[in-house]
Amino acid sequence: MRPFRAFSFLICGLLLVVGCKPSSDQTADSNGGSTSGLDYPKKTTTIICPWSAGGGTDRLSRYMAERLKETYGKSFIVQNKTGGGGGIGHTTGARAKPDGHTILMATFELSTMHWMGISKLTWEDYDWLGQLNADAAAIIVKADAPWKDIKELLAHIKANPGKVKMSGTAKGGAWDLARAGMMNAAGLKANSIIWSPTKGSAPALVELLGGHIEAVCCSVPEAAPQIEAGQLRVLAVMSDERLADYPDYPTCREAGVEWTAVGWRGLAVPKDTPKHIVADLQQKIAAITASDEFKAFMKKNGFDVTIREPGPFAEFLKAQDAQWKTVIEAAGYAK
Repeated sequence: MRPFRAFSFLICGLLLVVGCKPSSDQTADSNGGSTSGLDYPKKTTTIICPWSAGGGTDRLSRYMAERLKETYGKSFIVQNKTGGGGGIGHTTGARAKPDGHTILMATFELSTMHWMGISKLTWEDYDWLGQLNADAAAIIVKADAPWKDIKELLAHIKANPGKVKMSGTAKGGAWDLARAGMMNAAGLKANSIIWSPTKGSAPALVELLGGHIEAVCCSVPEAAPQIEAGQLRVLAVMSDERLADYPDYPTCREAGVEWTAVGWRGLAVPKDTPKHIVADLQQKIAAITASDEFKAFMKKNGFDVTIREPGPFAEFLKAQDAQWKTVIEAAGYAK
């Protein structure tokens, strides 16, 4: 019986050793992956980008997908769901199965499209993971334009209603609404200028340089090459304070126009995604956005880094919803 008893003790000892070994779900991988008890992700996770491949939102989406892939050790991919003024992508992100395997790269348009009849979605239809970015709008003119500051341009518009042409995006787009809000804050009607719609800031800047329009509303980084070449000039930026990377450009507030307008980007998941998955994603995303690598990527691409944690981000979105309702009604775009 002694050999059998010894064998039994050996088996029991092996079982104890095996039983004490942490499971794969309880051990964080070398990239900072799964945390204790978290069975996520179970499959490929998709980041929905509401805008076309190659654009700024797409580039940021792909960067975050790559960093999350490194972090979790699982596949994260980007899917471009375009159309409907951003409505298709945002709807896809809201209506996906709430299991953490669909993430939305939400953009500024979420704050405006339900007021414009594009979609019924609002910021309340998601659980928020955090804000990544906010690019302030700016008013840009040719270097030899007669207006030295934003007050002079607004005075010219007031004295010559319907004469000045401006562009930066499609009608009702982010930069159109930004300039409409600025004009409203300055006591001018939105239709005091002619908005010449384009497919984005790049063609609008070409129109400006060609003398076909008088001003462009877009972010400073979008026009940085032409500004640095001495071809264009910034009259004002629509931020609370001067931009850290462009401290020489005054704000609208400095000119007595109480107005700010930013195009923001942030990550969200469908409402009712399990809280433990949401919390883990929030933690991982916060670590990514705190890294020097993230800051270098944003600087290289001309994106302002504006980080808000989920709670403050939700409060910001609530305020944005109210702000753009007023502007859209004043501009005559409400439906």
